[in-house]
Amino acid sequence: MSEYHTPVLLEESVSALAVRDGGIYADATFGGGGHSREILARMGKGSRLIVFDRDPESMANLPEDSRIKFVNNNFRFIHNHLRYLGIEKVDGILADLGVSSHQFDTEERGFSFRFHSRLDMRMNPLTKESAENIIANCSEGDLERILRMYGEVENSRRAAKIICAEREREAIETTTRLNQVLEPVTPKLGGHKYLAKIYQALRIEVNGEMKSLEGFLSGSLNALKPGGRLVVITYHSLEDRMVKNFMRSGNIFGKVEKDFYGNITSPFTLINKRPIVPGEEEIAANTRARSAKLRVAEKI
Repeated sequence: MSEYHTPVLLEESVSALAVRDGGIYADATFGGGGHSREILARMGKGSRLIVFDRDPESMANLPEDSRIKFVNNNFRFIHNHLRYLGIEKVDGILADLGVSSHQFDTEERGFSFRFHSRLDMRMNPLTKESAENIIANCSEGDLERILRMYGEVENSRRAAKIICAEREREAIETTTRLNQVLEPVTPKLGGHKYLAKIYQALRIEVNGEMKSLEGFLSGSLNALKPGGRLVVITYHSLEDRMVKNFMRSGNIFGKVEKDFYGNITSPFTLINKRPIVPGEEEIAANTRARSAKLRVAEKI
């Protein structure tokens, strides 16, 4: 396994993709390349694999294989980029929505409350807005909304209030400073889980993750051939709910359309009605897999 990132639900997700010789596939979240390498291992010589990642550092993980093409961009634009490459439709798309271990464990990237670093959290370091900018410039109301919506932080209003009060006294530029500011509202028990929710919320806002996921799902539907598979691994309830709704109804709200006879119409057939989750052995080997859920749908 790559030191950059250990792929989650590797066998289950790639098997769900139903790779066949001559097919064209997309790995929308290349990262450490673990899923891509397994897809390549199952592809024939006549197949192609297009991989996406907005973090330019992931390019270092590209295997030497003429069948693979790397696109350094946000997966929300998957359909446009595939068409630019002359590919109208693909046979399968896989996305692992988790943040890579490399990003979490690289101190200067600022994704983790465990390290002392600048509050960065940008998946693409070339983009302008960082977590530091969000904390410095958001109104108290907007900050409360971000923490509540994206982190499901229980005391989001109080946390936003104390952040805004403290930033007037001294700028909040580092993870250490943010952790100190939040001490009065951080539970004595489960403090790490609380901070994880705070950092998740800021990361999602910085990277526009929910908007990107919405664009990706819509683009994937347009990019898939009939019979093509959409395979998605989620890690928190917000993204899992969006994926579940989209696979069920073809829209992110889960609004089901019915035909004249009252039959539900959807662009997908669900391959697994309940999500596939990692087994105890995988979780023991990789604790970051514990919240993963795999959903699979086939375009009608």
